[in-house]
Amino acid sequence: MNFVKRTGFSLWARRGRTLITLATFLVISVMVLAGVLINGATARAEQDAKRSVGAEVNLDVDMNQMGNGAQLQAPSIDARTVDKIGSLPQVQKYTYSMWDRALLTGKNKLVDGGPKDPMGPGGTIGMGVLDSSLLPDFRSGKSTLVSGEHITAADKDKKQLLIEERLAQQNGLKVGDNLTLTGNDEKTTGEFTVGGIYRDPRPTTDADPEYGISPANMIYGSIGGLAALGAEGNGPRKVGKATFLLNDADAQHSFKSEAKQIAGKALTGFKLDANDKAVQQMTGPLKSIRSTATLAMWLMGLAGAAVLALLANLAVKQRRREYGVLLAMGEKKSKLIAQQVLEIVVVAVIAIGLSSLFAPKLTQSAGQALLGKEASAAEQKLDSWKPPPPSSTGLDQGNDPNDKPVENADPINHITVALDPADLATVGAAGLGIGLLATAVPAASVLRLSPRTILTKGK
Repeated sequence: MNFVKRTGFSLWARRGRTLITLATFLVISVMVLAGVLINGATARAEQDAKRSVGAEVNLDVDMNQMGNGAQLQAPSIDARTVDKIGSLPQVQKYTYSMWDRALLTGKNKLVDGGPKDPMGPGGTIGMGVLDSSLLPDFRSGKSTLVSGEHITAADKDKKQLLIEERLAQQNGLKVGDNLTLTGNDEKTTGEFTVGGIYRDPRPTTDADPEYGISPANMIYGSIGGLAALGAEGNGPRKVGKATFLLNDADAQHSFKSEAKQIAGKALTGFKLDANDKAVQQMTGPLKSIRSTATLAMWLMGLAGAAVLALLANLAVKQRRREYGVLLAMGEKKSKLIAQQVLEIVVVAVIAIGLSSLFAPKLTQSAGQALLGKEASAAEQKLDSWKPPPPSSTGLDQGNDPNDKPVENADPINHITVALDPADLATVGAAGLGIGLLATAVPAASVLRLSPRTILTKGK
C-alpha cells in the first residue's frame, strides 16, 4: 500500500493519539503566532511613534571629554560649520543657540516676584537662537506664541526679539515696538524690535532650573543681534549647541556620518546624539511586552518540541510490530520514516490553519491587556518625577534631572494586531521545523529496526 494512504489510515485509526498531537501542535502554533503578531504590532507602533515625534539630533558638549581633564572650558564651534551641516539633504530644519547676560535699562523693567536678581540688577538671559520654533518648549507645546512670529534663519542678522507676555505687559510692549538691551559688559547697547510675544505657563515665582531666572523674564533674540552685544562683537560666531530636525528618523546614521566629515576636528569636545528620549518614553511598554512574548514563544516552542518528540518516540515503540511486518514485506525504511514525517506534517498544517482563525483575536485581547498594565506603570513612574529644588541637582535626593519626562510623549497604550501572509509563513516554517525536529530521534530508531528480531522476539 502506498505510504501516503497508510498515513491517512494511521491517523484515523489512532484518533486519540492524533488528537493529542493536534492539541499539542495547536498550542505551539497559537503561542508562536502570538509572538510573531505582537512583534509585528509593536514594530509598527514604534515606527509610527518615530514618525510622529520626528528625528532630532543634538550637537552638544561631550561631558565625558570634559570630565577627563582633556579640556578645561566648554568648547564652541563656528556657526558657519553648523550652517554647512544644516544644509545636508537629510535636514528639514535646524537651529543653534548662544546665551549671555542682557540688561534692561531705563524705563523698561523686569517682571517682579521671581528670584531676586540672579543675574544682577536688571539682568536676565538673552538667548540667541537661529529658529525659536525648534526650542524644546515650543516643539512640545508647553510654550505658545501669542502674537507675532517666531525668530527664523531669515532673521539671524536682524535685531529681533521674542519676549514673554508678562514682560510685554509690564512694559506696555507689543509686536513692532522697540526694546533697548545692554550687553554683559554693561556698555554695549542695541535697539531691538519685538517680533513676537509668547506665553510660558510656569508661575512668575518659579526659577528656571538651568539659569535661575523667572520664566517671565526669559528673552529670545536673533543670533546675530544678541551676538553683537557680546564680547565677540562682529567676530566669527561661536555656538555651544545645535539641534537638527531630520526629514526621516531612519536617516540618522547617514546624517551623523556626513556631519562628521564636514566638521572634522571642529567636533572635538562635542557629541552628536539622537534625541530619542521621547520615542523611548513612548515605546517603553512596547519593548516590555515584546520581550515577554518572545520569551514565551521560545519556551513554548522548545517545550512543544520535547513533548512531540516523546509522542513520536512512543508511537514508534507501539508500532514496532507494524513496522516489522512492513519491512518483512519489502517496504523500505525510508518510506517508514517518510510516513512518520507526513503524519506530523498533516497534523501541523491543520493546527496552523486553526490557529490562524482565532489567534489574532486572542493575541489582540491578551496583548492589549498586558500593554495596558505596562503603560499604566510607565505613566505612574513619569507622574512621580518631581523637579529638583532651585540650586540643587537633585542627585542627592535620588532625583536625576535627566529623567525629566518629555511632554506630549505619553507611553503607547494601544496596539493593532494584523495577520498577514508573511506571519503565517513564519509560523508555518517554525511549526514544520519543530515537527521535523520531533521526528528526528524516532526516525533514527526506525533505521535500526530488524524485521526478523521484531517478529521473533517482539523487539
